[in-house]
Amino acid sequence: MNNTLKIEGHVAVINFDPEIEMFRGEFIGLNGGADFYAYSVEELKKEGTKSLAIFFDECSKDGVNPYKTFKGKVTTRLTPERHKALTVTAQAQGVSINELLNEGVDLVIQKHA
Repeated sequence: MNNTLKIEGHVAVINFDPEIEMFRGEFIGLNGGADFYAYSVEELKKEGTKSLAIFFDECSKDGVNPYKTFKGKVTTRLTPERHKALTVTAQAQGVSINELLNEGVDLVIQKHA
């Protein structure tokens, strides 16, 4: 599991890079790379703030939307057993499989918010 850090409302995934013995942060959900390095959490916050400012400034200069766009479509493969269980559960609740999956995703998002 990756560790995350929220900086100015943006989520960055934090990992340790043993080769340089530093923490590396990389913002997710952006339309390009915005990463940063530091030795401590406080430094990560400072460097992350700088990285975001530079990223947004460059996007503004280039007229680029800084955020990834999502189409709202996901394809997944389930085992036949899971597919059957999902279908039965959705039918029992009187909803579509799509609605049931969206409810599940909402629960996961709430848990990690």
